[in-house]
Amino acid sequence: MQFSSLKLSSSIQKALSKNNFIDATPIQEQVIPHVLEGVDVMARAKTGSGKSASYVLPILELLLQRRGEGKAKIKVLVLTPTRELTLQIAKTFETFAEFIQNTPKVVSLIGGEGIGDQLFDIQQGCEILVATSGRFLDVLSKKQMNLSHLEFLVLDEADKMLNLGFAGELDLILEAIPAKRQNLLFSATYPEKILNIASKITKDPVEVSIEEDVPTVETITQRVIEVDVNNRGALLKHLMKTLKLKNVLVFMANKRATDNIAFKFRKQGFAAESFHGDLTQEDRTFTLNEFKDAKIKILFATDIAARGLDIDNIECVINFDLPRSPTDYIHRIGRTARAGKSGLAISFISHEDQAHFEVIEKKCKVKIDREQIEGFELTGEAPKKEKGPAPVKGKGKSKKDKLREKALQSEK
Repeated sequence: MQFSSLKLSSSIQKALSKNNFIDATPIQEQVIPHVLEGVDVMARAKTGSGKSASYVLPILELLLQRRGEGKAKIKVLVLTPTRELTLQIAKTFETFAEFIQNTPKVVSLIGGEGIGDQLFDIQQGCEILVATSGRFLDVLSKKQMNLSHLEFLVLDEADKMLNLGFAGELDLILEAIPAKRQNLLFSATYPEKILNIASKITKDPVEVSIEEDVPTVETITQRVIEVDVNNRGALLKHLMKTLKLKNVLVFMANKRATDNIAFKFRKQGFAAESFHGDLTQEDRTFTLNEFKDAKIKILFATDIAARGLDIDNIECVINFDLPRSPTDYIHRIGRTARAGKSGLAISFISHEDQAHFEVIEKKCKVKIDREQIEGFELTGEAPKKEKGPAPVKGKGKSKKDKLREKALQSEK
């Protein structure tokens, strides 16, 4: 379906045309009409499917139809898990609102920047608030923000937000906003905990599910290379040179590892940087822009880079350390092969990683041949699995005993 056939005003159509948005993606085709009808939506779609535009466009259309006179009031609240996704969504609103008369004001609320300046921007009048949930609650606690006119609540990457403690913050957020509003939830997966959150936010939403959350094998070449843990850095350098890789995103297990390996690669002449949550917002934004502009050739990152980052030119993703879950694997390799391009995803595995990667393959419904590179072969043998000692009956307290003790303590 083309955007021109959707019920969007000429000013929004003009912005779509300017930015070469012609054909709607499956999620946009299904979600936009529902949002325009004013119903709640709970959508599942993998990263890179175009879900941001699926709610940004109809929300702008509905705002355009309902706009009143006077100072702008907060009508839209979008909550996200990361600063980068927050800024990206805010930019999407601004891009598609470019030709709307009296362009709606968009304010981003993220950590790492002055809360006073952000409060000032809100008080000057804004219609669209895009925020990380933590910073939104910080601003909310100042009690200088009027949310009584809110019409739309959007949760983007809801499953990722759950990992960041969002479930505990939700009640505070719901208490602060009007009960009558349109709710739009977007998530790559809907485990039980997410469904519990959804039930608090909305009743009887329209459910939209776009394809299995499995990467498109036709556009991503997946490779698995067996290598000793202490030889992964040398193998990575070898692959960079032999494959002539230019824009590479390398996923690491933790922040310290990203800094250490980026430093070592820079010393050896590579244009390398690290990217993780401990960097200042200014450094994070600068590093991403340098990577987008291909000034950084190899970016070592934690899973903060696995979702929501809109970078079209990543030709290769390397799992230096394997992700914790199959879902994280999908999001990681989904950073390549974007915007219709092909891509390469390589995972390094040692003897200890074999069983974990088999779980990833099973969940993702793929089977990838193991390979070894001459000069970097995997050595030794896989460790034998040993059964732990059998539990000793009667040694620990039963759940019933623990509950009984707790009840007695509360009575004292």
